[in-house]
Amino acid sequence: MAVTTTWKVNNMVHNTDDGGVITVYWECVAHSDTGESAVEGGKLRLEPDASSPDYVAYDDLTEATVLGWVYNSLIEGEETADEAKARIETVRTGKVEAQIARKTAQATGMPWAE
Repeated sequence: MAVTTTWKVNNMVHNTDDGGVITVYWECVAHSDTGESAVEGGKLRLEPDASSPDYVAYDDLTEATVLGWVYNSLIEGEETADEAKARIETVRTGKVEAQIARKTAQATGMPWAE
């Protein structure tokens, strides 16, 4: 059974004067082709600086750019952003695989009923 992970930005809060994003609501969903799923989500708080060379104007933002901020915020220790992303995906995938294993190891019914 295949397990797929999907990352998405659910919403953002930004300043109306300069467009700086101050909060990102995100989630990573792992789901199987048989319906099991596991979700991790969060809220990333930011302090935008319009004078920074890395600043991206609100109208120029893409989901990929914002998810890059999320991946960077998830770094633990010496991880890279890609490793942090993979860690979250591995944990969520493991939870889905555990659901599948439980499902296949259990059955319902009564021996006297057809």
